[in-house]
Amino acid sequence: MEEIIENLKAIGLNGYEAKVYLALLKKYPATGYEVAKLADIPQSRAYDTLKSLEIAHIVMASNTKPVSYTPIKPKELTKRYKRKISSTLDYLEKKLPNVQDNYTEPVLNVTGVNAIRSKISEIIKNARHEIFIEIWSQDFKYFEEDLLDAYNRGLEVKIVGYDNFVCNFGTVFRHENGREIEHSIGGKMIFIAVDNSEGVFGKIEPFKHGEPNIIWTQNVDVVFLIKEFIVHDMYLVDISEKFPEQLKYFYGNGLKRLKDKILAGCEFYKTY
Repeated sequence: MEEIIENLKAIGLNGYEAKVYLALLKKYPATGYEVAKLADIPQSRAYDTLKSLEIAHIVMASNTKPVSYTPIKPKELTKRYKRKISSTLDYLEKKLPNVQDNYTEPVLNVTGVNAIRSKISEIIKNARHEIFIEIWSQDFKYFEEDLLDAYNRGLEVKIVGYDNFVCNFGTVFRHENGREIEHSIGGKMIFIAVDNSEGVFGKIEPFKHGEPNIIWTQNVDVVFLIKEFIVHDMYLVDISEKFPEQLKYFYGNGLKRLKDKILAGCEFYKTY
């Protein structure tokens, strides 16, 4: 009974109103005196509460003396509050975005292996149209089932995979030099862009016992950048596979001349 009272309070009734309504469901019509006894509340509070419930059209008063009260049916009560809550949520959904004209979606940290895996799994499960992901094979196994389910739901799934990557669904681009890149940037990275509206990037497996940390956001501008990064890697992987000799001729082994041109003397990221 206490749980029902708490749930009635959750939809807007106060404690006395919840107790009086339940008392009337047990026995109606009932007088104020009878309600007070059934609800185990002071008689003065019973009359005040019945009046407030009458004004709210949750109980109906008779034209007799003494006055007796009858509750509306539970289905009517829940239907009424469903309409009220739905109407309120619709209003807030329309009006809240206009309160702050320059609102920007935040960029948030997610730290720890379990929290990261849970967030990534949630993002994949909530996807509706497309998933672009760049991931190492060791991490892929934790999300393979969710990604396969998304693919079977008709989503476009495109993957850049590192380190002897194996996947039998979606469009897969196998990135070379996984080990070198891992050592260069200090761990395994992950990048995800979903539906152009939600994204993740960060070190899912850092070196030297550092704590895994990723960035999660629904900021569409940041998601755009994440997707662009993945897409450009797809371009490079596919071109490298199709024209290995031509690239070697123009840029040297490991694209050395191209890397020197872009990165100059900077050693960081040269494995790309």
